[in-house]
Amino acid sequence: MPGQAKSRVRPLDAAVQRIVTLAGRGALPSRMAREVEIIIGDWERELGGEVEPVQERVQALHEALVAGVSDAEEQVSDVDRSDQAAARQAEVTLVALTSCRDAAARWLGA
Repeated sequence: MPGQAKSRVRPLDAAVQRIVTLAGRGALPSRMAREVEIIIGDWERELGGEVEPVQERVQALHEALVAGVSDAEEQVSDVDRSDQAAARQAEVTLVALTSCRDAAARWLGA
């Protein structure tokens, strides 16, 4: 009897989900940046210190975060300013995603 194939989540998808979950909880930007550093550290350990595959993953994560920041900027500009809670949440999300993007960029630049 053949074994059942396990459903595997791609590392990038899992990383993005971790970031989205934290952003949804209203985590501080510094906490969000730290999560990106933790994710990258996990990848470095998983891949045994091989730089190129880690760099590829971080580059893909950075690209996803750049797109996320762009989307968040759009949401901030589209939000009804009379709804202060929605405006605040949109801005908090933008700042958090920006800190994540910058953390990935710092790793890539190191």
